[in-house]
Amino acid sequence: MASINKRLLKELADARREPSAELVALGPASDADLLRWRAVLRGPRDTPYAGGLFELRIDVPKQYPIQPPALSFVTPVCHPNVHFETGEICLDILKTQWSPAWTLASTCLAVHVLLADPEPSSPLNCDAANLLRCGDALGYRSLVSLYTRMHASGGG
Repeated sequence: MASINKRLLKELADARREPSAELVALGPASDADLLRWRAVLRGPRDTPYAGGLFELRIDVPKQYPIQPPALSFVTPVCHPNVHFETGEICLDILKTQWSPAWTLASTCLAVHVLLADPEPSSPLNCDAANLLRCGDALGYRSLVSLYTRMHASGGG
C-alpha cells in the first residue's frame, strides 16, 4: 500500500504543478481516503459540451497502477459512450487497453477526448448513438447541448 500511496501523491503533485485547461480539478475526494478521487473536466471547445463542467468519480484499486482506475461521471452526461444513469464510461483504456504508464490525469484527459470524439459503435447510451449512426448530427448536438445546459452549466 505504501508504493500506491507514493505513486498517487506524486501524481497529485504533478497535476498541481502542471494544470491543464481541460482538467479543472483533480485530487482525493477527502484527506481520509487516497483511493477515491474527484476530477472536474471542462467541456471540449467547439462541441455541444462547451461551457459545461463535468465531475468524475475516480475509484483507485489497491492494485493500481497494474489495474486501471474506475471512472464514472457524477454529472449526468448525454454521450453515446456514457451510461446516462450510472455515469459508467465505455473507453478501452479503462478496460483492455490499460497500461501502468497512464496516470489519473492522463486518463481524465482521455475521457475529455472521448467527449469530443464519441464512438457510436460501442454505445452505453443507444439513443445518442443512434442519432449519430443515422447521420442526425444536428439532433445529436441539440440533445447534448440541452443536457449540458440542464446538468453541467452550474459546474456539475
